Amino acid sequence: MHREPLLRLLAAHAARHPEDRARAERIARFVRAHPDCFERACLPGHVTGSAWVVSADGRRVLLMHHRKLGRWLQLGGHADGEADVRTVALREAREESGIEALAAPPGDAGALPLDVDVHPIPARPGEPTHLHHDVRFLLVAPPGATPRANDESHELRWIPRDRLAAFVSEKGMLRMERRARAILGVGRAP
Repeated sequence: MHREPLLRLLAAHAARHPEDRARAERIARFVRAHPDCFERACLPGHVTGSAWVVSADGRRVLLMHHRKLGRWLQLGGHADGEADVRTVALREAREESGIEALAAPPGDAGALPLDVDVHPIPARPGEPTHLHHDVRFLLVAPPGATPRANDESHELRWIPRDRLAAFVSEKGMLRMERRARAILGVGRAP
């Protein structure tokens, strides 16, 4: 079954982060109930992959000001049929940033999700309100990486990590930041 690797990944994440067990189990229930969970056509929602991108020196995080949603977000997007959510997160981060040499940290920090989240996406013409079942990974940019915005964003910006709370207040994004700091051993979390 093409969904089994994601179900195993969610179980491993819940074992590593017991505080995320309810969110990981919610996504797992959705994945089991919807064979088409990796497709945008799955109307209740779909699986997405995101990336928390940190600069090589660990001092900044890359955010995009999302064109359709009008707020600062991590990079990421739709699986579009791809069942490997790590591949989705990396593909989307590269497409949205223009930085090809993004890489996961070694070991479990790069192999396992940094975070999981379920959040509503508002209705738009031709698309009802639905849920994104988001599996999020930590990626590190190479030294001197200069992002290039694409048509999905108004702007891409390296945000000093100690100023992140001025740009975002969503619990999930701040949770990713705390975990990235712990993994990379950089500074204190907001």
